[in-house]
Amino acid sequence: MADDIKIEEQYIKGYRIINGVEVPVIHCPTKITVTNKKTGVVYASEQEAQQDVSNPDTDTTQDDLQKDLAITVAHLQLFGETK
Repeated sequence: MADDIKIEEQYIKGYRIINGVEVPVIHCPTKITVTNKKTGVVYASEQEAQQDVSNPDTDTTQDDLQKDLAITVAHLQLFGETK
């Protein structure tokens, strides 16, 4: 079984002004996993999955591929107002 394809770290990408308040824009860690729905094979990369589809010796089609995306969102202090 292959590891998840892509792992990214959380960081602050910048800031935006929302309702007059400067708030951070946070890039969250993500993991993408590509699996063959017919065989259960988890590919090491999206490129490997596409090579399987392109390989004339396999019957794998684009419809056989399943991409799963996991996004990890850090706990944030949210500010709210009630009127």
